[in-house]
Amino acid sequence: MSTVQYRVVVAKGDERVEGPDDADVVVTVPLAELAGDVDPAVLFMQGKLKSTGPTGPLLERLRDGSVQAALSRLASPS
Repeated sequence: MSTVQYRVVVAKGDERVEGPDDADVVVTVPLAELAGDVDPAVLFMQGKLKSTGPTGPLLERLRDGSVQAALSRLASPS
């Protein structure tokens, strides 16, 4: 199974990261895009959620809700 790293960009040079540095897929989204109840799949289709690496593993995780869960954790103030 492919590994995924999630990055939520708070400001330039300030990112919240979850996942291994050598991940097969890297998902990046600005924190401002996560305000409210937004679906990460919609953000991906709008080009606001970016990814590098193969798309298949990303689509699987969008479908099973793991992208939503990870981004929610990273978007929450700690």
